[in-house]
Amino acid sequence: MRTGNALVRSPLAKFRLLNAESDEALIKAIAAGDQPAMRTLYNRHNDRVFRFIVQLVTDAGRAEDLASEVFLDVWCQADRFEGRSQVLTWILSIARHKALSLLAQRRRQVAELDDIAMELIEDTADTPEQTVLNQDCGAQLRTCLAQMSREHSEIIDLFYYHEKSIEEVAEIIHKPRNTVKTRMFYARKRLAWLLSRRRDFSTHLVA
Repeated sequence: MRTGNALVRSPLAKFRLLNAESDEALIKAIAAGDQPAMRTLYNRHNDRVFRFIVQLVTDAGRAEDLASEVFLDVWCQADRFEGRSQVLTWILSIARHKALSLLAQRRRQVAELDDIAMELIEDTADTPEQTVLNQDCGAQLRTCLAQMSREHSEIIDLFYYHEKSIEEVAEIIHKPRNTVKTRMFYARKRLAWLLSRRRDFSTHLVA
């Protein structure tokens, strides 16, 4: 009877064990062909991967398809993960590559910004985009992001929504660190201008 109970509990026990595992441990298990580990990693990060892709391709249906393709690649390429970055950073890098490949089929690539070495000026005060985030106005920010170029919106999306550092963003979009800083500088200026034109945001500023 004990054996039977143990067998009944074992799937649940394994589920709980996998949920407690780090991403790195899951990737190692996936590389060894562990399907439950793959399901756990998928459930843990699928929503974030989908949100990241849909921000780039602005098509929920295609974003779902691409997200599925991303995790298929993770399953097939888990043994290639070298641990030089976080697992999610690696996954988002795969997602970005697929999204850009789709965009390349739709239209000509937007001309790359010049690689200008520029340090961001430190500002201890909240930036306009931080103020919006602090006030839980995500929908308002998303509306403004949709009006920005892909290069600028993905920088803001990765930096604020996915909380990636400048170095991690550079790795994900495969650009030099200084290029990321330059894009961040102009993206913040553009976003501040868009936000200032919104009546409800202007009210927050006046208040």
